[in-house]
Formats: sequence, C-alpha cells, structure tokens
Amino acid sequence: MRILFLGGSVFLGRAFVQEALARGHDVTVFNRGRSGPDLPGVEAVRGDRQSAADLAALVERAPGPERAWDVVIDTSGQQPHTVAAAARALREHARHYVFVSSIHAFVDWPERPVDESSPLHECAADSPADLPFSTALKAGCERAVIAEFGAERSTILNCGLLVGPYENVGRLPWWLERMARGGRVLAPGRPELPIQLIDARDFATFGLDLGERGVGGRFLTTALSGSSSYGELLAACVAATGSDAELVWVDDDRLRAAEVTPWSEVPLWFPEFEDGQPTAIWQADARAAAAAGLHCRPLAETVRDTWAWLQERGPRDRPYTQGAQGDVIGIDPAKEQRILAELPAG
Repeated sequence: MRILFLGGSVFLGRAFVQEALARGHDVTVFNRGRSGPDLPGVEAVRGDRQSAADLAALVERAPGPERAWDVVIDTSGQQPHTVAAAARALREHARHYVFVSSIHAFVDWPERPVDESSPLHECAADSPADLPFSTALKAGCERAVIAEFGAERSTILNCGLLVGPYENVGRLPWWLERMARGGRVLAPGRPELPIQLIDARDFATFGLDLGERGVGGRFLTTALSGSSSYGELLAACVAATGSDAELVWVDDDRLRAAEVTPWSEVPLWFPEFEDGQPTAIWQADARAAAAAGLHCRPLAETVRDTWAWLQERGPRDRPYTQGAQGDVIGIDPAKEQRILAELPAG
C-alpha cells in the first residue's frame, strides 16, 4: 500500500513508520525535518503543514497514475485549522485518513470514566489560527478530518498514555533513570492502583491495521482498565535496571501536604480524589479497540525495551519537559529525600 505520514519521525510517528516499512508498504513522510531523522526507506517530503504552498507541493508528489495514497496517517495535528487545511488538500488524493487524537478531547476526562460515546469539548473545525494550547483543540481537529473525509473514510484514535522506546516526553524514562540510581525511592499513592499505559508500537500496529482495512469510526486506544498497576510498573523498572532501589510508598495526602505537583514532579501520578470526588484518570473504556484487534504487550516488556533503548541512546544533556509550559519532569532529589526523611519509622 501507499501510505502518507504527516509527521513520522519522533516516538509514535516513528513507531508507525517502522511498522509500515516492516510490512513492505510504500511510505512517504511529510515533515519539516527538525524533530528527528527520518527512517531509511521512506520518501521524505520536506514542508510545513501550515503552508498552503507546501501542501500543494506535497499533493504534486502523490504516487501512482491516480495520484493518490491509500492511507494518510496524521500523528502531528494539533490545531484545527492546520488539520483542516491538510485534510482539504488531500481529500481527493487519499482513500482514508487516520487521525491520532487524544483522550483529552473528551469533556468528562479525567473526572469521569469515558468511552467512544462520551461528549467532546466544544471546538469548531474552522477555529481561528494558532489558538493557545487547550485540551479542546484535539476535538476541533477531529471535526476537521471528518468534515473533509466523512465518517466512513476517517478513523479517529483517541490516544491514552503512550510509553515505550523513543519516548520524547520522558515519563517512563525518568522512572527508569531514577531506579537506576538506587536507594530509597518515593513511590506515589498505593501499589494496587490500576493504571492504563499503551506501548507506542502496539498503538501503531492497531492504527495501521485499521487504516489498511479502511475501518472508519472512533476508538479509544489504550490498554484495558485494570491491565496493570502502579506497583507492577515500578517493580518492572527496578527489575529492568537491576538496581537496589527500595520503593517507599507515600500516600496522596502526604504528597499534597509536601506540595508535590501531580503528573510532572512524580510522573504518571495523579491523586485518586480531588476536592473529595474520585478521579477517573485510569478508567478509559478501551473494550471497543480490543474487540477491533488492539493487542497490548505486557508492561514489563515495554519497560525492558525502553531501558535497553536508553542504554543505547546514552545520557541526555537536558531535563525532560512536558506540555505547553515546558514543565520539568521529575522531582528534585533533595525534595524527594526530605519527604522520605519525614516519614514515620517503619
């Protein structure tokens, strides 16, 4: 098949391209060439998706006598107007469009459990250019794709939390590097807390399967609820690194009192209760995706593979950051040890 990737050089995009090449597909990637190197074997078309001229030049490169790709896979769309422009330019030059959206597109998440029928944020497909970052933008991007390609020719993948080799946010890499340093390690919440993490390679395999088959519709794409726990994740990190790390579990109330910032200072941790109400951050219903063929490998395998990649990559010269504000990932070692020192003996 002939597949066009919008993006395709970093983390999830890389996983998609790698899987497509392994299946023997004819792969074109369209990106600026700034975020990372393209994989060998692709046709790389340089351009900015915000440029009408660059999109027109891309269309001129469409393969085959009918000048069309079989599938477009969009892993980089963030603003509705840029997604709309790309979809509009490609609608006569591609049979199917797979758009990687986010669980953030749902209004109820993370306060309440969500599934494919949950309401989306209000955000129009033709929203003004360059809106400030918000969780609503992905909902507008989804509407832009469907407006141009229609429901039957488009697949929306509401992505859960991705982990795996080449992760560029650094949540799992931070935990692995912290475990490798050993000693007493602050472990947040309780070990039995269920979590839902999906390996980017499994996400890509599923998305490519749907694109090849031309399956339209929406799929909340993450691991099944209860498939793993926070304790299993951190134990796998200790095992993968072979360190002497000792997990010291610190409950949510104590972490709040110590002014620990959820999600960034302690990656993947979020309090189970907010303002007295339970949160549902790990209660996304992924049964429809599982029924459609999504298979998630054991979390321990993802952890081992990520640690192996980190050893190949070598140390970073800068901290991991996330989000539009560039929040630094990971707790300061002195703060971590101060919290642990204040715990009662035993």
